[in-house]
Amino acid sequence: MRYLPKSQSERRQMLDAIGAKSIETLFETIPAKYRLRDPLKLPGPLSEMEIIDYFKARAAENSRGYTSFLGAGVYQHLKSVVTDALVQRGEFLTSYTPYQAEISQGTLQAIFEFQTLMSQLTGQEVANASMYDGSTALTEAVLMAERLTRRHRVLVADTVHPEYRHVLATYAKHLGISVEEFGFTTTGQADVSAISDETLAESAAVVVQSPNFFGVLEKLAPIAERAHAAGALLIDCVTEPVSLGIVKPPEEADIVALEAQSFGVPPSYGGPFVGVIATQEKFVRQMPGRLAGEALDAEGRRGFCLTLATREQHIRREKATSNICTNEALYALVVTIHLCLLGKEGLRELASQNLAKARFAQDELRKIPGVALPFSGTTFNEFVAEFPRPVQEINRKLLAERIVGPLVLDKYYPQNERRGLICVTETMPRSEIERFAAAMRKIVAN
Repeated sequence: MRYLPKSQSERRQMLDAIGAKSIETLFETIPAKYRLRDPLKLPGPLSEMEIIDYFKARAAENSRGYTSFLGAGVYQHLKSVVTDALVQRGEFLTSYTPYQAEISQGTLQAIFEFQTLMSQLTGQEVANASMYDGSTALTEAVLMAERLTRRHRVLVADTVHPEYRHVLATYAKHLGISVEEFGFTTTGQADVSAISDETLAESAAVVVQSPNFFGVLEKLAPIAERAHAAGALLIDCVTEPVSLGIVKPPEEADIVALEAQSFGVPPSYGGPFVGVIATQEKFVRQMPGRLAGEALDAEGRRGFCLTLATREQHIRREKATSNICTNEALYALVVTIHLCLLGKEGLRELASQNLAKARFAQDELRKIPGVALPFSGTTFNEFVAEFPRPVQEINRKLLAERIVGPLVLDKYYPQNERRGLICVTETMPRSEIERFAAAMRKIVAN
């Protein structure tokens, strides 16, 4: 009976307990147009065996040779079975988020090593013990900049991931923070020249992403120089950290908000993921989340302890620097193991393969009449292509060839129905890139 809902008598008992006359009164605060009136159109009823068979069949449909060129903040990368074997040990897998990490030296050491790797990767002096995901890490970075500068305005480039901007806007709306967006140039890079000196002087931070949502690398040094001259901070958002295996670390940034999903964490239909905030040591007391540190015990033995904990679970709520973050300890461990297995040379080779395969895909698409690459800026493993017909139409035809095509950009940028975002990682064989280009050539020609 485990698949059956509560009985009518049990529902009545629960409604009586909370003082609601009926299910309808329980949900009367929800506008009528959003309430479900008709039963869901689901097959059934089915037996447990039939349900299992149904989902096995659906899973098989997703594994019959489809090739995906989607990226946009969630990336398909190779990961070692060694990582899976280690993180599935019971002492790791069952802990979820270790609220009393200080009692476990193993957990604290893993977090400490994760922080060290993130600092090395980003070129920053300190990194926290991971966060919920990249989007909330970016919001936390903005809130951190507001506390540091005591300014309540932030400037965000249109080239920052649209969904990250939506999360930021949601929180800023109720915190008295003014979020203003600025555009991009024909190179696909943030147009900082569009910001006036007066506006910049009133802003807590300038927020950019590199590689940005279009896959283009930003030039951080001149942005940082201008922001700092006006007393503002530079926040760099990184959604594809594999790029840091070959691209100069964002040392110019005051705060780096990073999504580490690319390091051994599966796409998982969009999460859960693992966010990071890295910054300079002088800003550490305004950094949200937790920080594991190294220490010596009374006998001089090396050990680890929770050095900084600024969440409301640990200190007074009014003094807390964060209420929307958590330590994704298990996935932070995944990232740590993955990077240790790769090593510096392995990460560089991984980044080089991403760059080379994306360049090959660009070259193949350039050969197709009517297809153009509108942005001239340097890219990593993603790029925007412009087609002679709507991308949605092209994608429907690509699916018939078992190819998941480009991300349609007009979902986020209106009037861009003929532009799509294409991602090519090291997992993409050359033959599949050629098959994609051949299918595209056929679709465009017809």
